[in-house]
Amino acid sequence: MQNSVTPTHCPYCALQCGMNLTPTPDGTVEVGERTDFPVNRGALCGKGRTAPAVLAANVRLTSPLVRSEGTLVPATWDEALDRIAEGLRRTRTEHGPDAVGVFGGGGLTNEKAYTLGKFARVVLGTSQIDYNGRFCMSSAAAAGTKAFGLDRGLPFPLEDIPKTGCVILVGSNLAETMPPSLRFFTELKENGGTLIVVDPRRTRTAEQADLHLAPRPGTDLALALGLLHLVVAEGRVDEEYVERRTVGWEDARAAAMAHWPEYVERITGVPVPQLREAVRMFCEPEAAMVLTARGPEQQSKGTDTVGAWINLCLATGRAGRPLSGYGCLTGQGNGQGGREHGQKADQLPGYRKLDDPAARRHVAEVWGVDPDSLPGPGRSAYELLDALGTDVRALLLMGSNPVVSAPRAGHVEERLRSLDLLVVCDIVLSETAAQADVVLPVTQWAEETGTTTSLEGRVLLRRRAITPPDGIRSDLEVLHELAHRLGVEKGFPTDPEEVFEELRRASAGGLADYSGITYRRLAEENGVFWPCPADGEVRDAPVADGELQDAPLSGGEPQDVPLSDGEPQDAPFTDGEPQGTPPRDGEPQGTPLTGAEPQNAPLRGGESQGAKPVTDGAPQDAPVADGAVHPGTPRLFLDRFATPDGRARFVAVSHRASAEEPDAEYPVLLTTGRVVAQYQSGAQTRRVEELNAAAPGPFVELHPRLAARLGAAEGDPVAVVSRRGRAVAPARITTAIRPDTVFMPFHWPGEGRANTLTNPALDPTSRMPEFKTCAVRLEAVRS
Repeated sequence: MQNSVTPTHCPYCALQCGMNLTPTPDGTVEVGERTDFPVNRGALCGKGRTAPAVLAANVRLTSPLVRSEGTLVPATWDEALDRIAEGLRRTRTEHGPDAVGVFGGGGLTNEKAYTLGKFARVVLGTSQIDYNGRFCMSSAAAAGTKAFGLDRGLPFPLEDIPKTGCVILVGSNLAETMPPSLRFFTELKENGGTLIVVDPRRTRTAEQADLHLAPRPGTDLALALGLLHLVVAEGRVDEEYVERRTVGWEDARAAAMAHWPEYVERITGVPVPQLREAVRMFCEPEAAMVLTARGPEQQSKGTDTVGAWINLCLATGRAGRPLSGYGCLTGQGNGQGGREHGQKADQLPGYRKLDDPAARRHVAEVWGVDPDSLPGPGRSAYELLDALGTDVRALLLMGSNPVVSAPRAGHVEERLRSLDLLVVCDIVLSETAAQADVVLPVTQWAEETGTTTSLEGRVLLRRRAITPPDGIRSDLEVLHELAHRLGVEKGFPTDPEEVFEELRRASAGGLADYSGITYRRLAEENGVFWPCPADGEVRDAPVADGELQDAPLSGGEPQDVPLSDGEPQDAPFTDGEPQGTPPRDGEPQGTPLTGAEPQNAPLRGGESQGAKPVTDGAPQDAPVADGAVHPGTPRLFLDRFATPDGRARFVAVSHRASAEEPDAEYPVLLTTGRVVAQYQSGAQTRRVEELNAAAPGPFVELHPRLAARLGAAEGDPVAVVSRRGRAVAPARITTAIRPDTVFMPFHWPGEGRANTLTNPALDPTSRMPEFKTCAVRLEAVRS
């Protein structure tokens, strides 16, 4: 047992809160405060604090399982891996490579996500790979890419939020979904700033707001357009900024002017005086931000909805300026990094496009394969799940539980059952794993080293604190063994640092350039913000085809990046710990990021790449001297946007109805979300006694007027019925929700599974399903 304290990060949400882990005699760890990490400064929510409970042997998987005569039974690793390889080989031979699918997760480390994408395309030769992050922030990513040329959740650190003048928070209940982040908004108000929360429910977050706008679910697009209309009508457009830094304003302006305040009130239910007050609060300060989350994004028009909020920022000069901008509150632990390095259907590492010939050549060279051998883009997440058992006959699934988390979950469950082969790698026997033909037990966050990328775009190092139990292997070892059995002897290392060194090479010159980042830097500097090229040159403006304006270095290979055998330039880490003298317990590794200081920490050689202040005193990332190490990019777009001409793009959008509106048969709207004590599909948190005591099961939140019409009292079972199925859960009656809307959390399987009801209607651009609104009816359940 290792006795030292290991600084690392929480396994749950995209805040990636810092924590210290100390091994315990029972083989798990104890969580302690890590005050040097600036995002949480030692604070943890209940999920992070109790995360070690899932390490216990009586909770987790401890042996491979194979299905025999309809039942999962223990097996050896060789038996399980041989069965998987035989099934994958047979499926490819009989039905072709695209008959094999791969489904990843936004909780996988960057090394795992990168290797999974490489495995799908090089070993399996399949185009059929996507991941559950498609269900989270894909609409925001698509809108950000359209407007700015680049998608990074937040273009600024969280520490900038308390210093701005106003924040519009759209569709986020962060007081419950990421509680440690609430302090940034509390500090905003203490500093004289204001908070506007947009949510159909009066959540714990909305209770903190100076102004709460409660639109009807599915009408966030109309709301944003109505606010932009008022900005124009009241003469609040920053004309000089629009002229100098944007294109497309006239079309966007014309679209917004068709959404006058009274019309928007009829659509959204938000009174005109509140619309005017929101515009005043947002426009009067020198700086302001708009932050969106799943509320406006998980809609069949999510990309346009986010685009409308971005248009509001652009018209008022609120993007690409200090302490201002648009940002997306990424949800999953590695939701940002997970969408950058190749487990997405249309993507190659470095946020490159799979259909871009230059990107294919670059990545194929790193992988040592013919560019023409790489398959093209495949199906999006829901479309892949919908094709199971028909076009796709075998599925390898890592880090996801779609039986609970996918829309129209009953149908997805049927599709999974129809497969010839389902392989699940997980830490627990999730509802999806319980249906598998083979289940492989894999390591957890405290037992492995790897990197994640937080919602800020800060690349972080998780470090191994304890040795995994016998019988447990890492996802990297699984992919290595399967590649070997399928005839690929090289290219799938099991050491995460070796994988990261290859990822650096593959990402070099791409939008998400990690080539200047090493494990040692991550430890010394408490994380590094991408883009961070290896040559020390600031690059943030790509040209056509998604390539950066500055050409890659000779041969496409960056300087200071290992080019032979994957050996890192810096001394490698052992078991996740840097060689040399570790810091004393509780001391920060490198310079902490506190207060208003930018991420530019002291670099190798003792030089500090300090940021130059702009006129209002906010930090700005400065260009780097020739030959210096790039400090990373905490703040994007201050000089130019990542488009060919450096200008942001307005996108003209107009309100349209949701894919499914209420009618006589289904007269009520359903919206879904999370509660503070559970996480995502609940596969981990539902196994923690303390969390289950706080949130033991599903419920239906409804307004007293709706409850009275139904004849339901508090705690009575209520059936919620949609065109896709029926769910039953106890009533929770409150005035915190609109009378035309009910809310259900989506963490539970079985009778109360909210995603039995949700609508898989897809956004035409992002392919995001419409989780956040569908038509339902309520039925009283009589005993």
